[in-house]
Amino acid sequence: MINFFPAKFSKTIILIIGILFSFQLVSAQQKTYCNPVNIDYGYTPIPNFSEWGHHRATADPVIINYKNDYYLFSTNQWGYWWSHDMLNWKFISKRFLRPWNGGYDELCAPAVGIIGDTMIVFGSTYTSNFTIWMSTNPKANEWKPLVDSFAIGGWDPDFFTDDDGRLYMYNGSSNRYPLYGIELNRKTMQPVGTRKEIYFLEDWRYGWQRFGEYYDNTFLDPFIEGSWMTKHNGKYYLQYGAPGTEFSGYADGVVVGENPLGPFTPQSDPLSFKPGGFARGAGHGSTFQDNFQNWWHVSTISISVKNNFERRIGIWPAGFDKDDLMYMDAAFGDYPHYLPNEKTDHLKSGFTGWMLLNYKTPVEVSSTLGGYHANNAGDENIKTYWSAASGNKGEWIQTAFDNVSTVNAIQINYADQDAAFLGKQTNIYHQYKLYYSLDGKRWTILVDKSNNKTDVPHDYIELEKSVQAKYIKLENIHMPTGKFAVSGLRVFGNGNGSKPDTVQNFIVLRTEKDKRSAWIKWRPVDNAFAYNIYLGTAPDKLYNCIMVYDANEYWLKTMDLEKPYYFSIEAINENGVSSRTKVIKVD
Repeated sequence: MINFFPAKFSKTIILIIGILFSFQLVSAQQKTYCNPVNIDYGYTPIPNFSEWGHHRATADPVIINYKNDYYLFSTNQWGYWWSHDMLNWKFISKRFLRPWNGGYDELCAPAVGIIGDTMIVFGSTYTSNFTIWMSTNPKANEWKPLVDSFAIGGWDPDFFTDDDGRLYMYNGSSNRYPLYGIELNRKTMQPVGTRKEIYFLEDWRYGWQRFGEYYDNTFLDPFIEGSWMTKHNGKYYLQYGAPGTEFSGYADGVVVGENPLGPFTPQSDPLSFKPGGFARGAGHGSTFQDNFQNWWHVSTISISVKNNFERRIGIWPAGFDKDDLMYMDAAFGDYPHYLPNEKTDHLKSGFTGWMLLNYKTPVEVSSTLGGYHANNAGDENIKTYWSAASGNKGEWIQTAFDNVSTVNAIQINYADQDAAFLGKQTNIYHQYKLYYSLDGKRWTILVDKSNNKTDVPHDYIELEKSVQAKYIKLENIHMPTGKFAVSGLRVFGNGNGSKPDTVQNFIVLRTEKDKRSAWIKWRPVDNAFAYNIYLGTAPDKLYNCIMVYDANEYWLKTMDLEKPYYFSIEAINENGVSSRTKVIKVD
């Protein structure tokens, strides 16, 4: 063989080929994500409200971008997670309660802030002896006390360091008292001046702030909680959770001001809001930027079946529009989305277009425990689940599609049935196999995790290469504890058929009796199983989205009674999404 290139050029070509090959490998890695976040949630006992068995739970998440890594703290996990890519999270065990701190909660609704090059962490308390911790190397679990006695305390606290270096704390969790703000001495953590009342709910005006699953406000007054401050373009955006963590409409609102302690003006609609779909609720969270300067909001997803505080975590694209209105994109928020690897316009959706293929399609199972029926695993409701009669190897669940379909991704959402654990477990794992078939008789391995040693309660698998299938089967190999139980075996791709027709006869009736509310109705689309309703207070700002399954009406109770509203709707099936209807205005 004749070498036409000098040696130094040959080395250069080899290097280029190596770089291209490396890039190809990186390109083959997972680039999509799907809520709920797939982390090893602890099993949390809470001795109040309803409780029928041990179950996983966490909430009130904070994500901090610190030295180009992401750190996730949330309620009562006996530690925290870190990630470099927002996809793969590594848990670090750390008990933040000290012997003299007392109290029941271990970092309940934690505050996490940055002062200079230092991360600080503090858990909710109203006692005077709770430690504020500090670290410059949290990845190595290196912590020391900043102060041992934070005298003023605070429930649902948030630390915010302004551009001028001044430090503030916001806190409050009550249906009787407002959120408060105060400046702190960043060296001693002593208060500077007295705390100031910041904001209290105005449910008489803003419908979404009313208490209750249906905003009926007849049981309790709504709760305001979960402070978080974000600064953008010289403005201060104080976020808060309302009206109650157990509801599908749990959301984060935002008030905007020119100074860190106000005065503030509310945005009419909630910032983070996800009352429909599989995983519902998007309240009590935080806002952060990734390494490409894209904005994100992380918040609490409600389950609230075995206990009112049975919850998970979701991450959503967010940002500020040209008028500095703060928004979050929850449309298809529990479907696969692309994770950006560059600066991205979040007003342009990152939704992959991979549709749900198995909504209420036929399900077969190896066995069933009591009333935990097989169809619960395909009804797009995280609150319901199927349970096998055991947790033994070989238990299985099988789902079918209406037609041979293109499969791109699968999400396995495990449920807790007869779990034996309490507290955080660090050595447990799931093992399973996924199969696919064209005829339900001859099966081919799709995913083999029979040797997996990680805890994956909401495992999401993006296939390296799509497959054509009509059936998907999940076979249990090993459960961490309890029965083999699944709240959602969700398969995403394309049904290889026609997209749904555009919705016709879309109307919104807003009553003068209570302009916070409206009745929305439309003609059913024959080839659709769900709809997205978009709404906002300007025709080009339809930032809130409500996903509705199996219905052609919706009772909306979330509006600002003093503003006109704009609406549009689209239809959804396993093949795609229809065109949106023309935006309509309702005074």
